[in-house]
Amino acid sequence: MKILIKNAEIITMNEHNEIFTGDMLIEHDRITAIGPNLEDANIDKTIDAKGKTVIPGFIHTHIHLCQTLFRGQADDLELLDWLAKKIWPLEAAHDEESIYYSALLGIGELIQSGTTSIIDMETVHHTEFAFQAMAKSGIRVFSGKVMMDKGEGVPKRLLENTNNSLQQSVDLLEKWHQYDNGRIQYAFCPRFVVSCTEELLTEVRDLSNKYQTMVHTHASENLGEIQLVEHERGMRNIVYLDHIGLANSRLILAHCVWLNEEEKRIIKERGVKVSHCPGSNLKLASGVAEIPDLLNRDVFVSLGADGAPCNNNLDMFNEMRLAALIQKPSHGPTAMHAHAVFKMATIGGAKAMGLDHEIGSLEVGKKADIVILNLNDFHVYPSFDVDPISRIVYSATRADVETTIINGKVVMENRIIKTMDKTEVLFETNKSIKRLLTRIRSNHSIS
Repeated sequence: MKILIKNAEIITMNEHNEIFTGDMLIEHDRITAIGPNLEDANIDKTIDAKGKTVIPGFIHTHIHLCQTLFRGQADDLELLDWLAKKIWPLEAAHDEESIYYSALLGIGELIQSGTTSIIDMETVHHTEFAFQAMAKSGIRVFSGKVMMDKGEGVPKRLLENTNNSLQQSVDLLEKWHQYDNGRIQYAFCPRFVVSCTEELLTEVRDLSNKYQTMVHTHASENLGEIQLVEHERGMRNIVYLDHIGLANSRLILAHCVWLNEEEKRIIKERGVKVSHCPGSNLKLASGVAEIPDLLNRDVFVSLGADGAPCNNNLDMFNEMRLAALIQKPSHGPTAMHAHAVFKMATIGGAKAMGLDHEIGSLEVGKKADIVILNLNDFHVYPSFDVDPISRIVYSATRADVETTIINGKVVMENRIIKTMDKTEVLFETNKSIKRLLTRIRSNHSIS
């Protein structure tokens, strides 16, 4: 299919950060031309984007689609209590249907707010059904089942046998990795050091080397978590991960709020990727990550929302604004410039996924992951002589996303999602959370 986008303000995020008014041609899943007055006799669809802004799709590098169903169920708690008292019991209560609709609910929100790619972490069971939702929705994703083979206070249903956890992960990888010409890829997802034996983590290291796939985990989010790791392993999180050989360019660490100098050095030298989740870090009272310092060290930093019960939304506009604002009181007004934040949300996310040659900027030959914004409204005016990127980071909202294109396919147009039935998803998610809460309260299947 050929799609021609006409007369748009195009924010490329290419090497030269070019912004201009012109046209863009999409053929199948790729951008094949960008420039003024493009014409093609065989166009299947023309989108007149006059007065609108075209940007690369946002890339969230830390999400839990399995948790979208839990939005509003775990408010006003710190991390370890949040997990033990609310999230783990809810994850243990999940069934095939609830996982499926939880994933669709999250993906629908992501697409509506301009996200085209995510790095996702599921729960222990039923990950197959999350992958089915991802396949149906059209989202670009790295995902995997969470891996947990130890831990106090973990429901029995989440506490895995090490070999079973590894085998189930490999089985999912062999079925879903590189699905739809690479739109879906597998990532190994040990939850965090506290939940994993060293045997599990070293096997994940070896499997990641064998399959050349990403490892996605949490690290140094919370001071209590760090103390547990030091007590059990005799060293801090990042030092331990490096000690066992997991710290490399295929490792993405969510949060990294509390790092010392040695850990920052390891992250930089090993090419480890960091996903900054400001909304979650604030809500769980975890702290404010030292992102300006990491960026000054040329660490790969991208943005994520984390899960819906610790945010409570999956909106990149919210994360960009928070990422910029929370650093300014401590480090000055220019500490997190709008351009740096927008870069983290686009090409920075692509680098975290190892896909910056394919996505993250609007360039000929790259995948057509594109968002069209309609910024003609009170909250983003006046537009005259305003930096377009500052306008997006500080003023725009997810309601300004008009069209979302992923892999060359229009998945949302005029705010209508084409790959799922919104009414069905909303109905089924309410039905599912009611079922899960009933299951927890009757203490079935989770103890």
